[in-house]
Amino acid sequence: MNRYPVWKYAVILIVLLVSVLFTLPNFFGEAPAVQVSSAKSNVKVDSATQLKIEEALKAAGLTPDGVTFDGKSVKALFKDTGTQLEAKDAIQKSLVALGAAPMYLGLDLRGGVHVMLQVDMAAALTKKAESLTGDIRSALREKNTRHGGVSRSGSNIEVRFRDQETLASAKRVIADQFPELTVTDAPEGTEYKLTGAIKPEAALKIQDQALKQNIVTLHNRINELGVAEPVIQQ
Repeated sequence: MNRYPVWKYAVILIVLLVSVLFTLPNFFGEAPAVQVSSAKSNVKVDSATQLKIEEALKAAGLTPDGVTFDGKSVKALFKDTGTQLEAKDAIQKSLVALGAAPMYLGLDLRGGVHVMLQVDMAAALTKKAESLTGDIRSALREKNTRHGGVSRSGSNIEVRFRDQETLASAKRVIADQFPELTVTDAPEGTEYKLTGAIKPEAALKIQDQALKQNIVTLHNRINELGVAEPVIQQ
């Protein structure tokens, strides 16, 4: 009968133990939850808060798998994400009535991950100005409006002309096709310089679009990570 050295059995045993250890997380599925915690030192989450949450869930006809209070926050567990989202809305309405404010950022209870979105407004405006620079160059070419160059300066677009007549023609083209710009002009040596600046209301739209794009990117990333636990913070 063939026998292997003891060390080979030891290696096999170690491999099996490590394999079991790494597969353990697969036996525990997602646990959709809503967590309520306090962001202010003068506002405390206590057993009364837990009672309020339980009453809000009961009034909404929702039955949690459990509601616990760990001394700092209240967590309500649910069987699926659909019930979780309904519970979030019910709890939010109940706590907002008490002066609490909802926090719309996600939290992975297992990892404790907080996410804050910020928009680099200067970069967003610069990117838009670069796009407008190319568009204005094309528009003037289509209208056979000669110019001495179209360039970007920060978040502004500058166009140079040799005479006032061509300058006036270019102003009409830009006013018709680029309403998001405020246009000014001034002599510069022997030429004339036209400057297009993004209007404040257009800048707000650019910021809003950039923020929405970041939210979509974050949402996709959260879905990839499997994080789906909304948090309400007082």
